[in-house]
Amino acid sequence: MLELSARTHSSAPWDAGAACRTHSSAPVGCWRLVIIAFGLWLRFGGPMAEFATDKKSPEYFFMGLYVLVGAGAIMSAVGFFGCCGAARESQCLIGAFFACLLVIFAAEVTAGVFAFIGKDVAIREAQKIYDDAYEDYMKNPVGKNCLDEIRNVIDTNLHLVGIVGIAIAGITIFGMIFSMVLCCAIRNTRDMI
Repeated sequence: MLELSARTHSSAPWDAGAACRTHSSAPVGCWRLVIIAFGLWLRFGGPMAEFATDKKSPEYFFMGLYVLVGAGAIMSAVGFFGCCGAARESQCLIGAFFACLLVIFAAEVTAGVFAFIGKDVAIREAQKIYDDAYEDYMKNPVGKNCLDEIRNVIDTNLHLVGIVGIAIAGITIFGMIFSMVLCCAIRNTRDMI
C-alpha cells in the first residue's frame, strides 16, 4: 500500500514516464511534458516570439521561460527517481528522490524570497514596457490611458502567484516526508529478512 501511494505521489506532480509507472493515470503523468512544451511554445512560437526579435525587449524577459523549461526537465528526473525507487523498493533511488525534492524546495523558497524582494523591480520593468507601448500608441491616439489599471492587475495577480507557490511548497514537503517514510519502511523490511 505504501509503495502504491509513493508511485502515485511521485508520478502525480512529476511525470516519471510509463516505464516505471504501473498504477497512475496517463493524463496526470504528463504534467512535466506540458510544462516543458508550454515554456518552449511561449519562447519560440507563442505570442512572445516576435517580442524576442524586438530591440526594446528586456535582457532578462525570457529568463522565466527558461526556468519553466528547466523546471519541467528537473521534475521529469525527480519523478523518474521517485517512481523507479518505489517500484524497485530501492533506498538509493528514494534517497535521490528525497534529495532532489529538498533541493527543489530550497530553490522554491529562494525564488519566493527573491520574487518578494524584487516585486517592485518587476513592476517597474513591466510598467516600462507598457509605457513604451503607450508612447508608441499615443502617436495615433484613439483610446485613453490605462497604466494605472495595468499596475492594479499586476499587483493583484502577484498575490495569487504567491499563494500557488506556497501550495507547491506544501506538496513538495509532503513528498519529502512520504519518501523518507517509504525509505525507512524499506529498510525495516530488509532488516527483518
